[in-house]
Amino acid sequence: MNKSVGFDLVFSTYESLGPRKYVLTIFIFLVYSVATLANIFIMLVIYLESSLHKPMYIFLFNLICCGLLGSSAVWPKVLSNLLTDLHTSSYEGCLLQVYLLSIYAACTYSTLTVMAYDRYISICKPLQYHNIMNPSKIKIWLMLSNLIPVFSVAGQIYLTSRIPLCSHSLNKLFCDNLSVINISCGTSSLSLLSNVYGLLIIVCLSVLPTFLIVVSYAKILSVSLKVSKNSQSKALGTCIPHLIIFINYSIATIFSVIYNRLTMIMPNEMNVFLSVQVTLLPPLLHPVIYGVRTKEIRKCTAKITQRLCASTNCYYTSKLRVPKIFAISGSL
Repeated sequence: MNKSVGFDLVFSTYESLGPRKYVLTIFIFLVYSVATLANIFIMLVIYLESSLHKPMYIFLFNLICCGLLGSSAVWPKVLSNLLTDLHTSSYEGCLLQVYLLSIYAACTYSTLTVMAYDRYISICKPLQYHNIMNPSKIKIWLMLSNLIPVFSVAGQIYLTSRIPLCSHSLNKLFCDNLSVINISCGTSSLSLLSNVYGLLIIVCLSVLPTFLIVVSYAKILSVSLKVSKNSQSKALGTCIPHLIIFINYSIATIFSVIYNRLTMIMPNEMNVFLSVQVTLLPPLLHPVIYGVRTKEIRKCTAKITQRLCASTNCYYTSKLRVPKIFAISGSL
């Protein structure tokens, strides 16, 4: 069966969910809604508070954008499929979903790497920090951490789109690159090239960033052991949120590899669980961890909340008409 544009792919996993799909729908809707609102709120806090216009929080802003991109590329479509009997996606829509999901994965690793470098410079070279992490350098790091994944993944999607398909059925909740390749026809040279290119992307945009992050934290640890306990606690306070997110995302990535390689022999319950673990839960942790663990964000969040409450109270107070008896007693 040759590939041609204009056909639909069918997700077979939905058929086996039965009544459980309603529970899954409520769970996904609640988690996705809470994660999206919380992430947008943290972004607003960073944007509105000038005291947070620092490299670490600028990179955090970018990391949150990556998380919103990944979750929004997947879960609205999944919810739509759960609520209707049409468990399908156009082939073009599937490729777009694969592209956005791959950008999310690659940009998250590249942004976490830049954040680790920022923490390394801050702790290991504090006197040179402002010279190294100046505004122009920050712009360059942001451009590289976003544009390299965007163009690299575009090459992968182009190769995938050129491979003919022999099936229109995916045993998944959503599209991913390996699933599309797995339903391709035979082992053509184009399919081999796509696999080699995909492996190269994994090494450059996942394995190498992980190595750089580990090296950064090894150097941070070696420096922290030589300073006072007060300095150690400050260093840990700035590094722990990033480290927790990195470890959580790395675990999610490992689950993703297992999910993609063993999906055909997994029970559907595990299939659904790993889908949630990969793209739904990591974005939820960004506002939770940074909102709880980062003192500056907590302070700025409380400040903005107080402003909103004060403005709301002033608005309603101005709208209320004070009875004359209270006005007279007030003047007495």
